[in-house]
Amino acid sequence: MGADLFGSLAESTCAALVVGATSTELLNHPNAMYFPLLITAVGILVSFITSFFATTFTRVKDDTVESTVKWQLVISTVLMTGAIIPLTQFLPESFVIGQRIVYNIDGTFTSIAVICTQWKAFGCVACGLWSGLIIGWITEIYTSNAYSPVQDLAEACRMGAAPNIILGLALGYMSTIIPILCIAVTIFVSFTFASMYGIALAALGMLGCLPIALAIDGYGPIADNAGGIAEMTGLHPSVRRATDKLDAAGNTTAAIGKGFAIGSACLVSLALFGAFVTRVGTTQVNILQPLEFSGLLIGAMLPYAFSALTMAAVGTAA
Repeated sequence: MGADLFGSLAESTCAALVVGATSTELLNHPNAMYFPLLITAVGILVSFITSFFATTFTRVKDDTVESTVKWQLVISTVLMTGAIIPLTQFLPESFVIGQRIVYNIDGTFTSIAVICTQWKAFGCVACGLWSGLIIGWITEIYTSNAYSPVQDLAEACRMGAAPNIILGLALGYMSTIIPILCIAVTIFVSFTFASMYGIALAALGMLGCLPIALAIDGYGPIADNAGGIAEMTGLHPSVRRATDKLDAAGNTTAAIGKGFAIGSACLVSLALFGAFVTRVGTTQVNILQPLEFSGLLIGAMLPYAFSALTMAAVGTAA
C-alpha cells in the first residue's frame, strides 16, 4: 500500500537534487541544496499536527467520516502553504537554474538562462500543493455517493447494464478534465519560474503532506475488509449497515489517494526526464526519428498490456 507514493516522493527529491546541483549559486549558498529535503521534513510535521484535527478536535461519526477526511486535506494544505514560506530563506535571493529555448521567427532558436527567486520557488511548491488538493476534491465529487455524478449513475443503473457501462465510462472520462488542467497549469507555471527544478519542486509540493495522503489511501481497504468480515461471519444486520456507510466513505478515500499518486507520478516522470536531460546536456529530443518514434509507440502500449495482465490475474483468481 502506497509504494507508488513513496517511490514518487523519492524520485522527485532525487530529481530536484540532481537539477539543483547544476546551479552554481545553489552549490555555493549555505544549505540551499537541502531545500527539497526540507519540504519533505516540514510536510511530516504538518501532517502530524493535522492528524489531531481528526482525532482530538472533532467527533467522528458514521455520516461524518468522509467530510473529516476531506478537511484533513484542506487543513494540511493550508498549514503546508504557510510552513513553506520560511524555508525559502535557505535559498539565494536569485539564482540561475537551467536554460530555456526561445524560438525565433526566422526558424532559429536561442538559449536563455532561467533566473529563479525565492518567491518563484515558493510559487512552484505552492502550485503543486494546491493542485493536489483540487485533484483530491474533484476525485471525491466524482466518486462519492453524496454528489450528483454518482447519484445520477446509480439512477441510470435501474435501466439496465448498458446505461450503467456507457454512463460509467463517460463519468470516468469526464472526471479527468479538471485534474489534467491542474497538472498542465502546474507544469507551465513551474517550468516558467524555475525550469525543470520548478517541476521537481511542484512534485514535492503535491507530495508534501504524504502521511495524510497515505492515511486517506489506507482507510479504504480497512473499511472494505471490515464490511466483508461482518457479512461472512453472520453478524447482526445493524453491523453491516454501519460498515456499509464506512465502506462507501472508504471507496472515496481510496480514490482520492490514487488521484495524488497519478498526479504526482505525472510530474515526477517529467522531473526525472528533466534531470536526465539537464545532466546529459541534450537540448532537444526528436520524436520523428525511427528509434524514438518506435519507443513512443511501445511505451504507449505498455499501460494497456500491464492492465490486461492485471485484470486477467484477477479473473483467474476469481
